[in-house]
Formats: sequence, C-alpha cells, structure tokens
Amino acid sequence: MMSPGQIPEDRRSSPHFRHMPMQIIHIIGNFMRIWSIYSLYRYLSQTGTSVVLFLFTCLVPSSILFLVLQKPWKGRPLSNTQVVPSIINGGITALYFVLWGKGLKSCGPLRAILAEYAGAVLGVLSALLYGRRGHVWKKIGGLIAMVTSFYFLSQGWAMETYSPFSFKDDPDREVETKEVLGMAAMTIPICAGILSALRRVIARRVSLKNQLKRRLHAITIASATCFLFPVAMWDMIIGSPSSGSEKMPFSTWAFLSTIIFGVILIFYVDSMAEERLHMVFSSPRHLMVAGGCIIVMEIIYKMDFSLAGFLICCLILGFGIYEATSLERGRKDSFQTSDISNGILDEEIEMPSLPT
Repeated sequence: MMSPGQIPEDRRSSPHFRHMPMQIIHIIGNFMRIWSIYSLYRYLSQTGTSVVLFLFTCLVPSSILFLVLQKPWKGRPLSNTQVVPSIINGGITALYFVLWGKGLKSCGPLRAILAEYAGAVLGVLSALLYGRRGHVWKKIGGLIAMVTSFYFLSQGWAMETYSPFSFKDDPDREVETKEVLGMAAMTIPICAGILSALRRVIARRVSLKNQLKRRLHAITIASATCFLFPVAMWDMIIGSPSSGSEKMPFSTWAFLSTIIFGVILIFYVDSMAEERLHMVFSSPRHLMVAGGCIIVMEIIYKMDFSLAGFLICCLILGFGIYEATSLERGRKDSFQTSDISNGILDEEIEMPSLPT
C-alpha cells in the first residue's frame, strides 16, 4: 500500500517530466532559429545582397502562412481596440527587422543575437515609472551590468583575436570580423532588441488570451510586410550599385530557414515556452539556451570565437537581465500557480510593470 508521503513526491516530480518534451522543443526551436541566423549572415556577407530586400522577400510568404494558419477573419470578430494596436505593432516590427538585419550584417550573428536581450531595459523603465525605490536601484544596477556586457562584446571579448583571455597569436588565421566594432556600431542591434521587446509588450497588452494573440500576430506580420514594402522597393531602386550591376547567387537554405525557423516556428516555440514553461524571451533561462546554441554554431561555422570571453559576457548579461527584470518575486510567486492554471494574467501584478 502506498504511504501518504509518496503522493506529494510524485506530484512534485510529475510536472518536471511533463515539461521535459516542451523544454526539448524549445531548445531545438531556438537552435534552428540561430542556425538560420548564421546561414543568413554567411549569405549576406558573401554576396552583398540588400538586407531590407531579402527580409522583405522572407516576410511576404511568412505573412501569407500566418494568415492561412490563424485565419483572423474567422471566429469571434476582432474589435478595433485590438486590430489598430496590432497594425501599429506591425510598423514597430518592420522597423525591428530593418535594424536587426543591419545589425546582423555589421556586427555578426553572435552580437546581433545577444543584443536582442537589450529589451530587458524596459524593466528599468517600468521601475522608474511604477517601482519602489529599492527595486529602482536594483534595476539600474542590472542596466549597468547589461551595458558593461555589450561594451565587452563591442570590444571583441567574444573573439579569439581580441579577447583578453586568448592565449593564441596567429596573424594568418582567417576571421569573420577584421576589426573591433566599438560601442557605436552596437547601438543598431541594441535598438532592434528594444523594439523586439516593445512589440512583445504590445502583443501581450492587446490580448491576454493565447488563441486571440496568435490571430493578432498574423495581422501584425501582414502589416509589417506592408510597412516594409516601400522601403524594400526604394532600396531595390536606389540601392547599392553592386546589387544592380552583378548577379548575386540565391541561397535557398538561407531563404527557407529564415522563413520557417526565423519567423514562423520561433513564434510558436516562444509562445509555447511562455505559456507552458513560463519562460519569457528576455530572461536568464532563455539566454542560457541561446548561449549554448551560439557556442555550437560558432564552432561549426569556424568563427573567430573565444569561449572564455563569451561566457564572461553572457554571465554579466544574464545577471543584468535578472536584476533589470526583477519583480516582487515573493508576491508574484504566491499568485502564479492560480493565475497560470486559469490562463489569466493578474492585472494588479502585471499592469504596473512592462514585461519583457
């Protein structure tokens, strides 16, 4: 006969096994997305193709697939208070793709991916507007740590050539990045990361229901494609001379992987992680998964990579994200179980802060 003490233990262990398949899906989904980023970077750096034009060609089929999958015109009619913010969010998303693509081409995939976590600064903004004094100083400390990490990345700490932890001196070695970029060049992907967090905040505020959020996301991507259309046409007509005078090879893998893994699949994977694993994008747990994927891809693509410098930058960035996004965890955790089981976010807890 089962003893009374065994039942709580089984109940405590069962959620871990239930979440294991979703954790594996989350890791695989992020790995495929980061793989698509590295392949896209290799394609853009070798061919000189227009970043905006290429991303626009990827968004067109992505928006069509989202509309076909979600069918926002079916079901319960959407109100203007939901559709209009989603269209505005499409403009923010279009600007995010432009800045992110420019940052990827100029800074490389490692720094472009890590700069996406700059959206945690919205947690500092929420503390300045609504937080208590103690939380404000914690968030400011987190912001300083994040800026320090990005500064080290801009100085090449994650590169074997420039890392202070490098013990190799091989001037004939081929590297993907020839010189230190500096903090000014990092502002483009950092701004893209802040815009990425802002569009997630708007999507959460517009709809608290998961199914409705997916329908509105289809409208957001479609509107982002429309916003990006004139920019892409202008870039095609007035763009760089090389893009018009030479025939650039087309990479099917870079195109398809960006659509499938970089735009479509990653949305459903991140939504699943947020709903089931309670793991938002700008969190140390998400950074840990991305960091492991980056290490694998840096080795596979034979990039100029310093493992020690990269780990130090990630640790500082993870600490900064943890402090910048810190809430009153004790009060939040006491309500978290009942809120998640009902699929509803508590307005009194979430509204005073800007989730990232």
